[in-house]
Amino acid sequence: MKLKDPNPLTVLNMRRVSFCPPHFETVTLKKHYNMEQAICSWIESKLTGRYFFGNNVELDSDNNITVGYTVGFETAKELSYFTLACPYLKYN
Repeated sequence: MKLKDPNPLTVLNMRRVSFCPPHFETVTLKKHYNMEQAICSWIESKLTGRYFFGNNVELDSDNNITVGYTVGFETAKELSYFTLACPYLKYN
């Protein structure tokens, strides 16, 4: 965290929310080993807004259960930057 320009959400520990509000823009990722910590630390260092990171369970077209992650951002601009620039998404 930069001392000259502190982010109020970071100072108050309110950046990562515990549930995904309906107005968040989301993307679903496949679950890989140890991706949660790496992606969350990348988001904390590169982006400034509120975000959600959590587990996701879905049915695919063959009615098989798939487990993954849901990543959501309060602004669509941050979701776009995340999907384009995050180096950990190349494993999906």
